[in-house]
This record gives sequence, C-alpha cells and structure tokens, in this order.
Amino acid sequence: MGPGPAGTGPGPAGTGPGAPGAVPGPGPASDAPGAIPGPASPRRPANPPRPGEPRTFAERYPTHIPLPPTAPRPAPVRGEFRPLTIRTARDAVAAAAGYLRWLGFRDVVQPEERPASGVDLRAPGLVAQVDPSTRPTGLRAVECLWLNGLSAASVSVFFSLAGYTPEARSRAAEVGLPLFVLDLTGTPQPVNSAADDLASGAV
Repeated sequence: MGPGPAGTGPGPAGTGPGAPGAVPGPGPASDAPGAIPGPASPRRPANPPRPGEPRTFAERYPTHIPLPPTAPRPAPVRGEFRPLTIRTARDAVAAAAGYLRWLGFRDVVQPEERPASGVDLRAPGLVAQVDPSTRPTGLRAVECLWLNGLSAASVSVFFSLAGYTPEARSRAAEVGLPLFVLDLTGTPQPVNSAADDLASGAV
C-alpha cells in the first residue's frame, strides 16, 4: 500500500512539536491578531487556605479594624496590710498614710501642721484628707479636696472616721473621688466604686 496524501504522514525527523529547534506555533485563539479578549479569570491565591487550618494574624486582624484592647493589668502583689490603732487625730492621719503607701504611693508626706487647704497628706500625684471628727464628712470638704487635686493634677482620696453625708457621697460619685472610712483599728474600708478601684489596683 503506497504512502498517503502529502501532509498526512509523519514529517521529517526533528520537525515535530517539542523537537529541538522546533518553532512554536501560534498561541491560543485569544492571542491571535484581531481576537476579542474574553473576560479575565479571577486570580486565585498561590496557597489558598485549607479547611480547618488556623487563620493568619493578618486575616484575623485586618488593617482597617483596630486591634482589641490590651488585657487588664494584674493587681500589684502586696504583703498583708498592717493597720495602726487609732487613738488620736494624728493616729488617723498616720493610718491613712500607711494605707496609701501600701497601695503603692511613694513619698507620702504628713505635714507637721495641718495646712489651710485641709490636705493632710501629699505624694507625687496624690492629695489626701483625713477627717477624724465624730460627725459625717460633708459636701464642702469633699468638694474642696477635689478642687485641690484638680489644681495639682493629682488623685484625691478622702478618709473619714464617721462616714459621709448623702450629699458628699453623691458628689464624690460624680467626680470619681475615692472615699474610705477608717475604723478604730486603722483599717480603711472603701465606700464607693472609685475607692474599690483604687484598693484593687485598677487605677
């Protein structure tokens, strides 16, 4: 049987596709001159995430979403507070000073004489007043201490032996001033939420 029509038989050696020296043919139809390009195919990530794999940090926290707030600070490690028995007004001030040092305030100073401002204790970033009277502390005393702390850009803390009037407690809650009550053993007890936060180390 003779050879088939021209072009239907195998070509000469070295001229087939993939052979060394072969000239590549035209590309896909979309590459040909005059071809109308089709819709672009969506790009796929080089390494798409597999089901069940943990997401990366960038996926969990995109740049347009703020990072979550940091965890609350742990409460400072303190030893046991040693109260001072209160017999005099000076003892009350000394008990309050010891408690403030236990809370972490440094260089708490007790002046020799009570100043006209009513502030009994000072420290960097702190002003404190102690009311050793047998009557509940009133609104005016709380407001005066708060203004002293405001002018000094300091935390204001009030200690009282007989507690506080409702008006004083209400104003202290409005301005966030910590109120403590001292018992005769010299142990301060928080009266409002601001005092709770200060005692727990949240301030």
